[in-house]
Order: sequence, then structure tokens, then C-alpha cells
Amino acid sequence: MASTFREQDGVREGGWRVPASLYFITMDDAPIDHLQQVEFACRAGIRWIQLRMKQASDEEVRSIALAAKSICAAFGCTLIIDDRVVVAAAVDADGVHLGKEDMTVSEARRLLGEGKIIGGTANVVEDILEHYRQGADYIGLGPYRYTTTKKKLSPILGLEGYRQIMNRLQQEQIHIPVVAIGGIGVEDVAPLLEAGLAGVAFSGMLVHADNPKGLVEALELKLKKYFLC
Repeated sequence: MASTFREQDGVREGGWRVPASLYFITMDDAPIDHLQQVEFACRAGIRWIQLRMKQASDEEVRSIALAAKSICAAFGCTLIIDDRVVVAAAVDADGVHLGKEDMTVSEARRLLGEGKIIGGTANVVEDILEHYRQGADYIGLGPYRYTTTKKKLSPILGLEGYRQIMNRLQQEQIHIPVVAIGGIGVEDVAPLLEAGLAGVAFSGMLVHADNPKGLVEALELKLKKYFLC
């Protein structure tokens, strides 16, 4: 099954933009709780939010996800649920992001339907090719560098690793949005975009920022240089 992403307009057949160039992921070890993080990111100007609650039960995630959905709706934001496909279906979230040890993309698609966004985590080209074959809408590729946000960290890619993978995808004529993830800093955005990434995902960079809105505005300026010029 080929990806339903249409490269020419950046929109899935279901009508979703895939993905936003700035992608915020909530974190367990933060000075504010997950709902506060969601609102924090929405107010700062992020429009794609992933609710990632690794240490909570499905019922706890479902409760928070319902509230997060209301917050995201108020700001016109897309809400993605990490890992929990059943929860994503129950709260009618916009989509789900699957880790390497989670349900397959094709299985998630059968449960969620064609109208939902499904992303997949990758560390090597083979991961991307498999997600693509199964119809993923986007890829979260990483980690870029060491990060404490994720407990079971895959081998670090670094900038050269990203370049090699993106070059391979180009050679294979695989066109799917790839978002860099894992230890991303402001100074990393430009070189990652130059390497061919569609955007960047981050957590702590925003949560710990002195001026979150200013940070997002600065990142958007960097993005416009590559996407609008």
C-alpha cells in the first residue's frame, strides 16, 4: 500500500496537512503536567501536538486526551496520540504516532480508518520503507542526538546520519514527510532542513524556554527561509 501523502500539495487524501513543520511532543518529566504542556504549546503557536504519556494507563491517557482534544480544537491544532491506537479511536483524535515496538501501521489503519493521520518512528532506512509500504503519512526519524525524553533510545543519527538516509530515500524515489526528532535545538533547524527534512519535533526546547512564543516565531522564520523562498 503506497502512502496517501500527495507531494504536490502536502495534503493527505483525507484532507489533513501532513505534517506541520513544527511538532511538539509532551513529556513526562516536565515542570508542568501534560494538559498544561498542550495549552502551553498551542498558545506559543505550535499547530501539531503529540500527547505522549509513557508512564500512564490507557484510562489515564484517555481522560487527558479528551481534555487535550478540546484545547487543541480551541486553537485549531492537530492532536496526535502516541502509541495508544485504541485510545486515539475512542477520543476521535486526529491521529496516532507508532513506535518501533507498537502496532503496525496497517493494523492501526484498519482500526482508525483512512481519515486519520498515522505516523511511525524510524531509526534506519528499512524502518521508513516498511512504514511507507504500509501507508504511513509521515515519519519521525531519530534520535538526532542524546535526549533524556525517551528511555529506550535508538542509535544516535547525527546530521550525517540524516543526510545519508534522506539521500537514500531520494534515490529510492520515496516521497514521504520526514520529521527530525530527539534532542533538537534551535541551531539544528537550518542544517536539518538543508538535509531534506520536512520539519522538526521537540519537547524540552519549548517547555524550558524563557519566551516560548518568541522561540516559535524564531523557528518559523527559519522554516520560511526554506519553504517559502
